[in-house]
Amino acid sequence: MGLFCNGFSLFVVVCSMAVAAASGSFYQDFDLTWGDRRAKIFNGGQLLSLSLDKVSGSGFQSKKEYLFGCLLKDQHMTRSTFEFLGNLSGDPYILHTNVFTQGKGNREQQFYLWFDPTRNFHTYSIIWKPQHIIFLVDNIPIRVFKNAESIGVPFPKSQPMRIYSSLWNADDWATRGGLVKTDWTKAPFTAYYRNFRASACTWSYGASSCGCPVFQRFL
Repeated sequence: MGLFCNGFSLFVVVCSMAVAAASGSFYQDFDLTWGDRRAKIFNGGQLLSLSLDKVSGSGFQSKKEYLFGCLLKDQHMTRSTFEFLGNLSGDPYILHTNVFTQGKGNREQQFYLWFDPTRNFHTYSIIWKPQHIIFLVDNIPIRVFKNAESIGVPFPKSQPMRIYSSLWNADDWATRGGLVKTDWTKAPFTAYYRNFRASACTWSYGASSCGCPVFQRFL
């Protein structure tokens, strides 16, 4: 199938993910941005879901902007993205990563997951520092994008960013180059999120307030 969950995950029927135990409230930290009631916050703000049907997908974004930080959940941050591509039954799920800066991406890398992300919640994290960006799955680093501005490679370091997630149909390219199409008889497709946590530098009124004493072993 060719569904696509931008920044978080895309699954055949259910897209399920999570992070560490301590978490905030989705009511407090996020806005539902599109989808005409396909995006929902429930369980007292501890769970959020996105749904996709043949008419529309859905999405949300963080209320705050960040400039560097350590963010944990199924997330899209600093225009660095986790993207889950649809698969054929029994094939490994592909985790697609990218880093955007100065309006351009073209820094894709893909990884085969060692588990089926539709069966349980998993932790997807990004650590964004002036020196590098680290992508982690279940606290295991899978990619390091180093700051190589000294040799002319742009690096995101001055523009504050929000966290975004969306669930939408991309069967024109996401699964085997668009060869596998979405089976709409299985719709609606639903992604679940829980346990958001950010130890990050919050951007407000043109300045950043920061405290990020986490994941020291990866710094």
